[in-house]
Amino acid sequence: MGNKHSCCFFGGGSGGKKLHEEIYRPELEQHEIIVRPASSTNLQHISEREPEDTEGDPSNHPKTGTLFLVLALNEIQKNHRLRRRSHYDNHFNRHHGPLGKKYSSCSTIYIDDSTVSQPNLKNTIKTVALAIYFHIKNRDKRNGPFGTTQTVRYLDIFDESKHPLSKDMVPDDYSSRDPEHKAIYRFVRTLFNAAQLTAECAIVCLVYLERLLTYAEIEICPGNWKRIILGAILLASKVWDDQAVWNVDYCQILKDITVEDMNELERQFLELLQFNINVPSSVYAKYYFDLRALADAHDLNFPLEPLSKERALKLEVHALSTVCADKLRETIRIELKRSTSLDGMTLLPKMSKAIIS
Repeated sequence: MGNKHSCCFFGGGSGGKKLHEEIYRPELEQHEIIVRPASSTNLQHISEREPEDTEGDPSNHPKTGTLFLVLALNEIQKNHRLRRRSHYDNHFNRHHGPLGKKYSSCSTIYIDDSTVSQPNLKNTIKTVALAIYFHIKNRDKRNGPFGTTQTVRYLDIFDESKHPLSKDMVPDDYSSRDPEHKAIYRFVRTLFNAAQLTAECAIVCLVYLERLLTYAEIEICPGNWKRIILGAILLASKVWDDQAVWNVDYCQILKDITVEDMNELERQFLELLQFNINVPSSVYAKYYFDLRALADAHDLNFPLEPLSKERALKLEVHALSTVCADKLRETIRIELKRSTSLDGMTLLPKMSKAIIS
């Protein structure tokens, strides 16, 4: 009130943007500079803090191939060559009778119960463990001078020799002997069953694991795979599930670990991820279908059941409801856009209804 001239401009600074306002004070016949603190609208959004160059990062870009599928490519090609058998051998084994794999026909369609939104828990955990197994088995083994094996980059927080998960004696060759797929599966399954985690959480866990290996430039090895998986599961359960498992609850599962160790593991895992915990739906879907491809190549098939009339009707209703929901959202969006465009218009007063006797 009473200001003749007013102008606003932004001035840069090390502490962020600050708004300066120059106001003319007629009673003093001079201009006065008022510095107002930066408002909450000037705070940097979390999406602006995420890395921009994501085309080479499979955990952020939907078109970049997953790391585990690249590492397992040789085994997949080998299994594919072994599968090139006759039609008879695919359906019947001379020594053991009919094979367990089921094939769809004109009268019967076999379908599994796994979808992108609700994957099969057991097979998803088993396939995620297989992906981690290939990460460990086919890791980059750098050779040192004179043919010796150079020690890979380690981080102390993941080193099980410095932060053991149990009080049991660790074998001498523990850090040099690759774990079997069954050992990795048992470890992941124990955590998921005890914490009652979902299959979707396992997929997000694999995304975080590959993001850690990319960002921190480390390798998952026999001496650190358990703590890396534990940190990924801990973070994925808190991001994905509405009722996350507390750090102290993991201490009930792993009896010999302390809460302070779990807190430090979570903190350093987040810092190594650069606090980028966002998993786009397109990236999640890519990991899901790549895991299915890995499972199919190694005969970890999801359980198949004949498609019944009730199941077919349920799938049809779900598909129709999804289409209707999309149309409803589009209609609401159009109506909201139309209503906002009419905000500046003066509406006629509502006329009262006439009563005809």
